[in-house]
Amino acid sequence: MARAVKRKDYPLSMRLPETDIAIIDRAATLRGRSRTDFVREAAVRAAEDILMETAPIRMSPAGFRAFVEVLSQPARPVPEMVELLQRKAPWESRNTKAEK
Repeated sequence: MARAVKRKDYPLSMRLPETDIAIIDRAATLRGRSRTDFVREAAVRAAEDILMETAPIRMSPAGFRAFVEVLSQPARPVPEMVELLQRKAPWESRNTKAEK
């Protein structure tokens, strides 16, 4: 006797304006994805972001004290970040035609 197969996927139906569909289709095409895959991935990513924003962070009292101590220390420069922020942007090049 054949056993019933438990369905693993659940349908989701939405009614969207044509303009929304056009935007979604354009973005999905740029990513090389189907509309369904693109919307599913975007919805799951948004849901995960919201869940992460609301998830409580639990730590021991000692761990919290150590965390607060680190945050209370003066900021220290990161040499790589300092160098990066001192670089000229490509559009700020010194040898532009306008200056010649």
